[in-house]
Amino acid sequence: MIPSEDFVVTDRGGIVENRHRVHAAVVDAEGRLLYALGNPTRLTLARSAAKPAQALAILETSGIERYGFDDADLALMCASHSSEELHIAHTRTMLAKIRAEEADLRCGGHPSLSETVNRAWIRQDYTPTAVCSNCSGKHVGMIAGARAIGAGVEDYHLPDHPMQVLVKRTVAELCDLDPQDVEWGIDGCNLPTPAFPLDRLARLYAKLASAADRGEGQEGLSRRDAALARIFRAMARHPEMVAGEGRYCTVLMRAFNGALIGKLGADASYAIGVRASDDTRQLGADGALGISVKVEDGNIEILYAVVTEILDQLGIGSPELRRELATFHLPKRVNTMGVSTGGVSFPFRLRIPEPEGE
Repeated sequence: MIPSEDFVVTDRGGIVENRHRVHAAVVDAEGRLLYALGNPTRLTLARSAAKPAQALAILETSGIERYGFDDADLALMCASHSSEELHIAHTRTMLAKIRAEEADLRCGGHPSLSETVNRAWIRQDYTPTAVCSNCSGKHVGMIAGARAIGAGVEDYHLPDHPMQVLVKRTVAELCDLDPQDVEWGIDGCNLPTPAFPLDRLARLYAKLASAADRGEGQEGLSRRDAALARIFRAMARHPEMVAGEGRYCTVLMRAFNGALIGKLGADASYAIGVRASDDTRQLGADGALGISVKVEDGNIEILYAVVTEILDQLGIGSPELRRELATFHLPKRVNTMGVSTGGVSFPFRLRIPEPEGE
């Protein structure tokens, strides 16, 4: 049963307007569930929160090295970017590295995830094309990976293409699941997107953070863990590539300065990998943490508020550091005249799950 208080409330003049159901899982580096909200094993479409796993599959093809991609390129492969000029130019540079054209991309253009960019496009009467897709970096990476394994690139996006078969195996392995236990849909960008229990998304991000703790290039580190550490490093060092100016992922990672990575998935899923620290040890974890969140009704503004509240309840980072996320934590509810009309509150409290069998 899902506790009835596991929701976020928005009010207007003190009158409850909406309740947003929340699910969350917090796991340690071994995948042990430490804290939960709602149904921590809810079957959840990870959407773009799965991009680091998809990037791992690309990295393990040797396509990254073959085409000279750097960590900024790798961060863009993990991105849901804002289609800022930086992102579009970088996508074009990546295409040049693999000697491909925009027409080779199997994603389409769409409005920017940034209202600032959208307003500029409207003034310019600009029509966004494939390089403007927030997933353009991932698509370039898929082409590079397909070429590296000797597969054709025209249909790299199709579920039965060798590159996507490799992605499916990699995602299942990172989630410690049999490939048959991962379900697949088609994402907004035209690539397959996985669905699996929510706590497995947290497990994936705990593995990213744990690998970063052990350190890329350290003696005894497996090839896969070295790749996971590199993905963590790329996202943490290039947060501007992962989202964009003013966007939650970028603000979050800049604020924590390498201590964690965070990634949005469309329709209000989110995942965070937190490196080991005194904060994680006080929560009962020997090392890194993974956090995954799903807001049932897909509200992104509420998602960001929930993720920040969860970090606050867990005590991850100092209060001063978390205050840098204040505008996301308690978003202002104002009308067209700037008058405050209501607020957001969090009745939920993270709970320690009961041991299995009780």
